[in-house]
Amino acid sequence: MKISETMLPEFDQEMANTRKVLERVPAEKFSWKPHAKSFALGALSAHVANMADWAELTLTTDSFDYAPPGAAPYETPTFASTADLIVAFDKSIAKARTALAAADDGKMMAPWSLMAGGKVVMTMPRAAVVRTFVMNHIIHHRAQLTVYLRLNDIPVPGLYGPSADEQ
Repeated sequence: MKISETMLPEFDQEMANTRKVLERVPAEKFSWKPHAKSFALGALSAHVANMADWAELTLTTDSFDYAPPGAAPYETPTFASTADLIVAFDKSIAKARTALAAADDGKMMAPWSLMAGGKVVMTMPRAAVVRTFVMNHIIHHRAQLTVYLRLNDIPVPGLYGPSADEQ
């Protein structure tokens, strides 16, 4: 069994759970922040919705420079509505899943680098990048989103069983 095949069931489950959380994010609360140092709800949601793009990027390139010298830095796309957010997330997931399913073990174990300003920030095998920098990172920020939902009295969906709102 290929490395990518061992990751696909987890990817599918975690992205389905992430979609459930994103569906609950109300556009009228996109500017809400729990603290001055925190992401706004819309910005955090956009970050989560776009992170699956990083899986495809990791599996189809050797590196990514989010602040390339002489060029504009990467900016997370923004969305006007929850529906737009979900459409972008679904597109990201589809592209990421296709790239993941197609990756052979050689590709998964080949090094990939994140760069900033032309300098390497980290280099890891692609399998590690997809697992940690993409999936675990999404799960981390998804958890933050559930707290944001709770603080706004928006029912939190069950992710690994029923939530307190879905007993």
